[in-house]
Amino acid sequence: MRGWIKRGSPRVLAVRLFVLGMMVATVGGSALFNNRPSSHSAKGDFHKGIQPLFTKYCYECHNDTKHKGGFSLQAYPEVAFIREHREVWAELLRKVRTREMPPEGKPQPTEKERERIVSWVDADLFPVNYDNPDPGRVTIRRLNRAEYNNTVRDLLGIDFHPADDFPNDDTGYGFDNIGDVLSLSPLLLEKYVTAAEEIMETVLTNKVLKGRLFTMSPVGGNTNACLEQIIGGFARRAFRRPMTAAETGRLVGFSKELLAKGESFDNSVKLTCEAVLVSPNFLFRGEFQSNPDNPAQSHPIDEFALAARLSYFLWSSMPDGELFALAEKGKLRRELTKQIHRMLKDAKSDALVHNFAGQWLQLRNLKVMAPDHQVFPSFDDELRSAMAMETELFFKNILREDRSVMEFLIADYTFVNEPLARHYGLKQKVTGQEFQRVLLKGSGRAGILTHASVLTITSNPTRTSPVKRGKWVLENLLAEPPPPPPPNVPPLIEGKEAATSASLRERMEKHRQDPLCASCHAQMDPIGFSLENFDGVGAWRDRDGAFPIDASGRLPGGDRFSGADGLRSLLASKRKEQFLRCMAEKMLTYALGRGLEYYDRCALETTVAQMERQDCRFSALIEAVVNSVPFQRRRGEGDPLARGNP
Repeated sequence: MRGWIKRGSPRVLAVRLFVLGMMVATVGGSALFNNRPSSHSAKGDFHKGIQPLFTKYCYECHNDTKHKGGFSLQAYPEVAFIREHREVWAELLRKVRTREMPPEGKPQPTEKERERIVSWVDADLFPVNYDNPDPGRVTIRRLNRAEYNNTVRDLLGIDFHPADDFPNDDTGYGFDNIGDVLSLSPLLLEKYVTAAEEIMETVLTNKVLKGRLFTMSPVGGNTNACLEQIIGGFARRAFRRPMTAAETGRLVGFSKELLAKGESFDNSVKLTCEAVLVSPNFLFRGEFQSNPDNPAQSHPIDEFALAARLSYFLWSSMPDGELFALAEKGKLRRELTKQIHRMLKDAKSDALVHNFAGQWLQLRNLKVMAPDHQVFPSFDDELRSAMAMETELFFKNILREDRSVMEFLIADYTFVNEPLARHYGLKQKVTGQEFQRVLLKGSGRAGILTHASVLTITSNPTRTSPVKRGKWVLENLLAEPPPPPPPNVPPLIEGKEAATSASLRERMEKHRQDPLCASCHAQMDPIGFSLENFDGVGAWRDRDGAFPIDASGRLPGGDRFSGADGLRSLLASKRKEQFLRCMAEKMLTYALGRGLEYYDRCALETTVAQMERQDCRFSALIEAVVNSVPFQRRRGEGDPLARGNP
């Protein structure tokens, strides 16, 4: 930090010292970064109704001696201790719900017994007040690279991408807009200063851009009024909220100091605007409250904060003039539905395609995939680009036409150009590089599961990967991520000799005979095997080398299916609610910029219910998220269940 302050000319040094003072004043005394540890107390019928079931079905494997999977239920003899390890019991709840545990071949609880365990964990360990839901709290978060570029674009009307030179953003919960992982390093701070200088230099050397910023001229002794209008108006939009008189006074005062030291009017405005662009009020999104350390106190966010949450959710950018005007009049909440539909129709909602869909579906990984050219000679950069474009156009079509999100699973259409249509072996004649909508009847394809983009990112360089494909479905369509593999698992034997000795499925079934691996693979592998008719770059095939494809599968619990069609039908019928819940979870996580907690269950259930009432339309998902308690409200730091909280 000292080096950052010292570098540069005296004029730049003045800006940096001024900005540092703003950072201390803005962030230094707030409680937004506090992480207070918590402890828990609870009541329940654990000893009477639950522990006997664990003794009957679980302790044989998960005891203090065996602790299979690194987990012993006997290590949690009392409810108070259980509450201090909620994350462990959340995983137990998932495994019991999905019938992953107890494993096949072991005594199984009756449906009533299974429901008793699930109900106890839900009610006693993860209590939710449906009448007064906990909105949770979002960590103050800086703009990520996409948000920074888009905000500069909309703030100044400048076609400039300074954040492309910033360090990559970290990700959490699958997205790069999560407050807890968006740190600020000295290197990034230096990049912010350089970017601000380049941005304002570009503005002042462009007549049109300068005219938008300099809305008054300092003539007739009106310098003070001119500075207040130019700098105050700029900072108000940059900070995405009204300015206090003190804030405007500090910025105008800084400009006057520069004028007194001999700077021109234009340069004093330029340097002050640079200070605005490296202010925490511009770089960070945070909503302050009067009692930030009280987790029992929640309140609605103000309309300017709501406008910012809405615009960064749907546009990855700052609010536009219409949102600002509604917030100023206190009418935004009343017109949310209208604004949501307006914003989804706007071209800026393409950000939802690139930043939400690109990470939810992991499309960004396609850029770094390197299929072996000897095995897949048809794959090249042209085809790679077409694969990504297909899925982006497909998502955009569902968004723009407000179609059912179930089409992500079952749509009988897609978008292809000539190279991709040839890759798919489609019967319709498609020529040229332009993409067109085609029907998929009789092609063996439907929905995103059979998009070449998804099939390629879930493959290895030389072959398919049923494990990766199964894991992708569990994580991104069912919100059931499998645990990480145990250490020292030997790799699958590869090579020409192995490939000619048996099909990939047969080799994998032998490989996963280890009981330690079997439970997780029983979830992933059947899903992945159902997609084996598609090779490592998503082309159709009937054989795996010399062996016919066996695309049948059976999940724990007994659900059987065969091929991509069977998997799709299962997900769209028996697993429909789970898929909708997964969509709601992913969208809420992206919208809130934080991972979901047990107290978000009310928001999840409300979102799923609203989607089902409105034919699962995309706008119903967005409206439910925007109207949810965690999107509309906030509370103080901490856990409301912790001892000693008000």
